[in-house]
Amino acid sequence: MSDAPAAGRTGTISVHVRYYASARAAAGTEAETLSLPADADLTAALDAMRARHDPALARVLTAASFLLDEVAVRRHSAPLHDGVQLDVLPPFAGG
Repeated sequence: MSDAPAAGRTGTISVHVRYYASARAAAGTEAETLSLPADADLTAALDAMRARHDPALARVLTAASFLLDEVAVRRHSAPLHDGVQLDVLPPFAGG
């Protein structure tokens, strides 16, 4: 029997974030990896991004849409898992 904690239960998880369009400009990077508590949800990831970046990203995040492993999420209480891909999609203009 292993003494190692079960993944996603204790410790930390890695969340791979990709920024698009104005989110990329505000973050100053195309992508980054966040290390969050194992019980983190989307709110925790957003809080970590706000803490790491310029207030311009915080403004973008208030209007952005999010994908977790390529699936749209609306609930900020959506749980995260180790290795999840989080895409930050700001509003797009177009015709």
